[in-house]
Amino acid sequence: MLDQSYYEMADRIIARYGKKRAALIPVMEDIQDELRYLPGELLSYVAKQIGVREAEAYGVATFYENFSFDPKGKYEIKCCDGTACHVKRSIPVLEALYKELGLGKEKKTTDDQLFTVETVSCLGACGLAPTLMVNGEVHPRMTPDSAVSLVRKLREESV
Repeated sequence: MLDQSYYEMADRIIARYGKKRAALIPVMEDIQDELRYLPGELLSYVAKQIGVREAEAYGVATFYENFSFDPKGKYEIKCCDGTACHVKRSIPVLEALYKELGLGKEKKTTDDQLFTVETVSCLGACGLAPTLMVNGEVHPRMTPDSAVSLVRKLREESV
């Protein structure tokens, strides 16, 4: 059971867009922006409030890759493993991040909710390979050492 404040936040967001079917995606985006994830229980509540079937709301949330039912860290690190990045050795960069943060394929977010590391198929920056994206900002030509340095810098900024 979620805290009442979650439902109050959802109500504020719904009021901004109105209780209409077209509000589903913007409401979901705003909730995820505030919480860094989309709690399933809250999605059910939103669907009911705006008059959308729960199955439809879940269908939208699972179709679009940017929605997550799992909490994300303050820093979302996307490691590109598309062809150009893979050839330019993105896997050692990813492995260095995993080692530095104590993460892996099964565990994607640090216990302190500071970092989430995910792989993506392409960031659209092939000429800058291998690339990482941190909260929407592209970091080009990464090496294992530069990736670890970036994480340490972000960690220091968060103190």
